[in-house]
Amino acid sequence: MMQPLKIRLATFNVALDRSRPGQLAAELAAGSSQARHLAHILQRIRPDILLLNEFDHDGESACDAHLTQFCQDYVAVGEQGIDYPHRYLVPTNTGALAPLVLNREELNREFLNPDKASLHGEISPCLPQDGLGFGAFHGQYAMAVLSRFPLLFEQMRSFRHFLWRDMPDAKLPQTEQGSYYRKPVLDILPLSSKNHLDLPVLLPNARVLHLLASHPAPPIDEGLERRNSCRNHDELRLWHDYIRPEQSGYLYDDAGKKGGLATGSDFVILGDLNADPLDGDGYQSAIQRLLQEPLLNRAVALGELRPAARGGFALKLRQPRQGSPKYWTHNQGLRLDYVLPSVGLNAVASGVYWPAPSNVDAELFWNTRGWPKRRASSDHRIVWVDLEL
Repeated sequence: MMQPLKIRLATFNVALDRSRPGQLAAELAAGSSQARHLAHILQRIRPDILLLNEFDHDGESACDAHLTQFCQDYVAVGEQGIDYPHRYLVPTNTGALAPLVLNREELNREFLNPDKASLHGEISPCLPQDGLGFGAFHGQYAMAVLSRFPLLFEQMRSFRHFLWRDMPDAKLPQTEQGSYYRKPVLDILPLSSKNHLDLPVLLPNARVLHLLASHPAPPIDEGLERRNSCRNHDELRLWHDYIRPEQSGYLYDDAGKKGGLATGSDFVILGDLNADPLDGDGYQSAIQRLLQEPLLNRAVALGELRPAARGGFALKLRQPRQGSPKYWTHNQGLRLDYVLPSVGLNAVASGVYWPAPSNVDAELFWNTRGWPKRRASSDHRIVWVDLEL
């Protein structure tokens, strides 16, 4: 009798975002202590399949040289090095300039003069919120996938260009005067602040696992219209609808294919979802509804296999939280990062890697005064789930 295949999936917001295009690549080439610390965490947790959030690139995944460098010169080095032969920089909306000023509707802007600014290089002369997704340049806060197993690109689906207005009963932001966004803006504004990616992975036992990867807009930096909270809400709803064929008929991917995930498919929703079910900004109803979805493995979403750690108990927060520190994945005392397998997948273990200030590797997370230290590694914690298939 064959032994079951055991794989570990993880999501990690690595905070490798920088203020200028090319800055991350230059740091990795010169030698980055933050990247070494992140690699140490990855070598300790050893995921087979990993989503990286906030990994800057050119926005269109045209050049993966610095992702290759991160993998080869940091993650793969040493006795505990890990080889990820299958890699993908996910195209993103962050910092991609719109032909209109999105958030100052009384003004219109002509299409960009390519001699003055480039979506792939120069910093935008406009504010970050004028991008299709929040970012100072195209590719800031982007995503990448690392895998020990083949990625099935021919079956991949991307929803980067799906228009927000095309979601039925979309939670579009409103003001006392009506819609916050004028029609010309809604005609171009995608729902996804970065991307919504369905990337299938071929496992060694010939089973196909769909990675449903995203990084919704953070529900911050907004006014009474709550435009980012609304977007976050509907970005979460997209996955909720995508995994239910009866609710996903309206969806179209970037290749024009309509509908959602095929019934019976194995999937895992993963990423920094920027939503805590009990605390923080934003509309908690969307993440609550997703976590309660019957098509998800309930033990991981809300039960005894909910990823947990002890490190959060050491946080000294200015504001009280309703949620237990056991489940926090962020320095602000929030559960934001998720690995959510489908109900048919057998989850056997899970965790959040967050040592207490007195434990081994504490220097990767805390300073000497017991406060979180973002640039030592990240303000987020890696979250992992083990499956037996």
